[in-house]
Amino acid sequence: MNINNDFAQRVVLQTPQMDWVESPASGVQRKMLDRVGGEIARATSVVSYEPGAAFAAHTHGGGEEILVLEGVFSDEYAHYPAGTYLRNPPGSQHSPASQTGCVLLVKLWQFCSGDNQSVQIDTRTAQWYQGMVPGLTVQPLHEFNGVNTALVRWAPETVFNRHIHPGGEEIFVLEGVFHDEHGSYPTGSWIRSPRYSQHTPFTQSEGALIYVKTGHLDAEYLPLPESSFT
Repeated sequence: MNINNDFAQRVVLQTPQMDWVESPASGVQRKMLDRVGGEIARATSVVSYEPGAAFAAHTHGGGEEILVLEGVFSDEYAHYPAGTYLRNPPGSQHSPASQTGCVLLVKLWQFCSGDNQSVQIDTRTAQWYQGMVPGLTVQPLHEFNGVNTALVRWAPETVFNRHIHPGGEEIFVLEGVFHDEHGSYPTGSWIRSPRYSQHTPFTQSEGALIYVKTGHLDAEYLPLPESSFT
């Protein structure tokens, strides 16, 4: 299965307008943003668990990155409320579920070789740092081998310098409305910009909170098994 698999192309999706697609687990649905492979895939998805839904125990051969958008996500190790950022490295195992329901942003099979760190951050309480321009604050989430992931909060009427992303950029708008010269992106927008793309981002009266990943379209990730290409 291939969905938005040409990483040289810019993609913009309004995820609230997308249809849910059933997963192999009852009560778990997905909105597939990009995907290369079958049920085992290099994938980025928004995933919804109905109350009481669960996945069987499984191993993440290529690792898993999760940002809890709504509700409470759980496994046998802990409960993770909205705002939790998780990285489960290659070879990790768990039995995911949600007692009350939840919505997640999930990235699979996007770990570089040697990136074996488990990460659990409560972004509601983690520290913010001043950004490169007034009105911008940054909460770093993870960095490895030139791939950087962070939350970035934009105060209203903030303008950033025009800049280039040599390794590409991916944005998920968590709150407010994000803008650049190419368009306006309300809450739930997903933007993937290719290597060496450039823009001049800004906010207007609403401000914005965004999840940002950079450098990952230039990274060499763990290879998918041949059986995943179905």
